[in-house]
Formats: sequence, structure tokens, C-alpha cells
Amino acid sequence: MKNFMIKDKVALVTGSNRGIGEAYVLALLEAGARKIYATARDVDSLQSLVEKAPAIIEPILLDVTNPDHITQLANKISELDILINNAGIINACTFCADNALEIARLEMQTNYFGPLQLTQALLPLLRASKQAAIINLSSIAGISNFPAIAPYSATKAAMHSYTQGLRAELSSEGIQVLGIYPGPIDTRMAEGWEMDKAAPSQVAQKTFEALAEGVTDVLPDDFSKQMYGMFLEHPQQLEKAFSEML
Repeated sequence: MKNFMIKDKVALVTGSNRGIGEAYVLALLEAGARKIYATARDVDSLQSLVEKAPAIIEPILLDVTNPDHITQLANKISELDILINNAGIINACTFCADNALEIARLEMQTNYFGPLQLTQALLPLLRASKQAAIINLSSIAGISNFPAIAPYSATKAAMHSYTQGLRAELSSEGIQVLGIYPGPIDTRMAEGWEMDKAAPSQVAQKTFEALAEGVTDVLPDDFSKQMYGMFLEHPQQLEKAFSEML
């Protein structure tokens, strides 16, 4: 579906206090969104962002792993056009690490089950919108496992599959469902990774360009495009390339 307009839309962004989430809020603001619900586990961390447009940006407490927070949020807002499932966590961990199971459970709760439950809770509002979209943050590491962050990669693979299934289910209702597959982005989550990193603003820009053009899968940076091209050519080649980065 082309010609999606952000102007005058109501949007909600999880994990808005920094990085890609903050970039999404600023891009929505610039594009003329009427209302932006900026959520974070620490509302105080949203203060400087809200100050940019207090009449438009509303801070909301939301830990996506907390069912009570999700219920309260769903009861609080009365309309929604754009849901951006951005909040996520990452830990350097391999599948053979002693704490792999603990890390996998923790990351799956935040990166997969949280967005799934939040989307279910807000779906009635999105269905009531004349033009709605759900934007899910996966990762190029969800296309092929990155062993240095193996449990994280598994959560993003789950998010990729969820996005595909949700898109199929909602296609007849006209709700766009986008999957975003960044490579390394210059955020706190990527600290310590010695490689070129794209700016968070680039992810937001490419996302909304794709939304306007009706594109459903977004590779917002050069690294993700290169790696995905390798995957299409020969999946095991990408698997080998990622394993060599251990």
C-alpha cells in the first residue's frame, strides 16, 4: 500500500529514550505526527525528548515484559495509527556459554514476547484507524545467526517470523506490517563493536521512506544490504561470515 502519510497520525514508539527509538520519535515529529506516545522503562529518561514538543510527545511508562504496563497503556490511549516495536536488549553471549539459557529467556521476553503481547493489546485501535502500520525491529542477525550474540539472534529470527505471519494475517485489513533489519547502528547497544555503524536517524529515515512506498522489508544500512545480498546468493556463506566474527 503506497502513499502512507505520517502527517496528523498518532504513533507509539517503544524504547524511545535513546538510540533508534529516539530517532523514530524525532522523525515522526518532523513528519508532522499529531501525537507521539514515547515509552520507556524510566519515564525520567524521556524528559529531554519531550521538551522538544511537549504538546505532541507524551511520555509513558512501559516495560514491554510487564503485562500490567501493557494493560494500563491499552486503557489509556484511545486511538493509534502507527505502532513501532523498537524496545530490545542484547547481551554478548554464545549458545555454549554457562548462562546461555538465562540470557535467552531474558532476551526472548523483551525482544519477542513483549512486542507480541503489546501488539495484541493495541490491535483493536490499529484496526479502527483509516490507515495503520506496525513496524517491527528485527536485525540482520535474525536472518542468519551471529554467534557472538547467539540468543539475541534467535530472538530477532523469532521477530522476523512473527512479522511475516502478522503481515499475512492483516493484509486483508489494509494494515501495513514492516520488518526492519539493521546491521550495526551507532547506539549504546552496539558499544564495543569495532566496525562501521550507521546513524540511528538513518534507520528512521529509511523506515518511513519504505512505509510511504509500500515496501515491507527494510535493510536500512550498507552492512545489512551487503549481508542480505550474501544470504540470497548462498545462505551458508553468510553463516560462515558471521561465525568468523566470533
